[in-house]
Amino acid sequence: MKRIGFLILACIAVLPVSAQRANYNIIPLPKEVKADTTQLFTLTGGMGIVYDNNNAEVTRIAQFMQQWVKETTGISLLLTPADKNAPIKLSIIAPAKKSKKAKQAAPLTDQQKEGYTLEVNKGGIQLSAYEPVGLFHAAQTLRKSLPVKQLTTVELPYVQITDQPRFSYRGVLLDCGRHFFTVEFIKQFLDAMALHGCNQFHWHLTEDQGWRFEVKAFPDLALKGSVREKTVIGPGNMRIYDNIPYGGYYTQDECREVVRYAAERYINVVPEIDMPGHMQSALHVFPNLGCTGGPYPVAPHWGVMREVLCGGNPETLYFLKTVFGELCDVFPSPFIHIGGDECPKERWQKCAKCQAKIKELGLASENIKVDGDGGRGSQDGRSAENKLQTYINHEIEQFLASRGRSLIGWDEILAGGLTENAIVMSWRGTKGGIAAAKQKHRVIMSPNVFAYIDHPQLKDYSKQPQTTDSYQVSCSKIHSFEPVIPEELTEEEQNCILGVQANLWTEHIAYPEHAFYQLLPRLASMSEVQWCSTNQKDFESFKARLPQLEKFYDKLGYIYCHQVE
Repeated sequence: MKRIGFLILACIAVLPVSAQRANYNIIPLPKEVKADTTQLFTLTGGMGIVYDNNNAEVTRIAQFMQQWVKETTGISLLLTPADKNAPIKLSIIAPAKKSKKAKQAAPLTDQQKEGYTLEVNKGGIQLSAYEPVGLFHAAQTLRKSLPVKQLTTVELPYVQITDQPRFSYRGVLLDCGRHFFTVEFIKQFLDAMALHGCNQFHWHLTEDQGWRFEVKAFPDLALKGSVREKTVIGPGNMRIYDNIPYGGYYTQDECREVVRYAAERYINVVPEIDMPGHMQSALHVFPNLGCTGGPYPVAPHWGVMREVLCGGNPETLYFLKTVFGELCDVFPSPFIHIGGDECPKERWQKCAKCQAKIKELGLASENIKVDGDGGRGSQDGRSAENKLQTYINHEIEQFLASRGRSLIGWDEILAGGLTENAIVMSWRGTKGGIAAAKQKHRVIMSPNVFAYIDHPQLKDYSKQPQTTDSYQVSCSKIHSFEPVIPEELTEEEQNCILGVQANLWTEHIAYPEHAFYQLLPRLASMSEVQWCSTNQKDFESFKARLPQLEKFYDKLGYIYCHQVE
């Protein structure tokens, strides 16, 4: 009798419960939410989603929404063609004209293209946007508003949400040069980005410690350059190694699959080939491209390597243009990242080829203080060698421009003078970004003290996995970051700030579980910096809203830090 009673209770425990109410206090917080909690629309199984089934993008978003509602609540919705009636509707709308005389509406900004409205009233749930990407964000908002629980019905308070992101560029970097991550994991990473409203996946594909991108013109580059003989495992400068070969690279077909998957989630993939520094894995395969001729092992430890591409060797530019040409063939991104950071000039100063090229170009050192916050690999001063790097950057910028692409570089590209249309990613603080904006260059703010999520998120190192140990980048620190400083920049200069990026470097992060732990919930903090206006951000409000998002982390199986500081 006792056993029968236990079985009955077990069956009852798995039955879906009745209605629970939706909550629009999500992360990132929408721009405007007008809710009436006294009136409710009840969502039940079997309701239809009506959409334009002749539009492939809108059809895919409807399918996503059907999947998300089922996954979150257990409620099954039906997909209904546009000529039918249903209580849930996805609509693409035309922008309004500013005046009756205007023949057409003004061009939309990138942020307006991503904007949307979400309404719940007696007629049901209406999602509308100017472009499909806006409908995607609207569907994510609805998804995150739902209770994460198996239900038969959900009560949604009447609401009108009007929303669009603050910044057009909302990025996250994953370093696959130090440690290799599978395509399956990268897809999970992209799903997490989409959940947080991010739209730029910065894929760091090459490093001193490994070359991860297949170049068909140079097959040995990935085959041999991706493998290091051992990896440092000791703390600090102790240089204790595991003596285990480590490797892995992405074929061009795998890269295209990542691009396809990301595009379905309205995420652009920004590939990075870091040059002329951080190239020891390439020099291992092509020692003739170095200043000394090698030999050069694929680096087994971390740090800034003095072995860099020879700036005076004409074969260097041929090599780079071949690599970037194939990169452009694989990645349709309007942005291509060339790195440009941490390139010591010690070899160039002593290299006959580099010095001959400097003389040929008429480059001379200037006693000019370059704006920047210094930091690891800092190259302050407009030396002739820094100008030689600018020459190489210019050649690659022109090559990329011929392919319709824009060059992004870390803020060290300021040192020898910026090339004409370079976009600066400011990592050594914000001064480099401010200096670039004052020169009317586009800027992405990614300062290490606010945006480097490989650093500890908790004060107590014993409560988290081992990582770099220099300083804390907590949720509250990230959330407090203000990318645009009106006191420093004019309104025109402020408009040069494209957005903000979080960076996950992987010297000490070898496994997917650790990567997600470093990412979450700090990406939630960063998403509000990227999406919300300054006056919306309030960390106490953020902490109150976070438990709802953490339910999604649990549902999706994401590993994350449960303590928020």
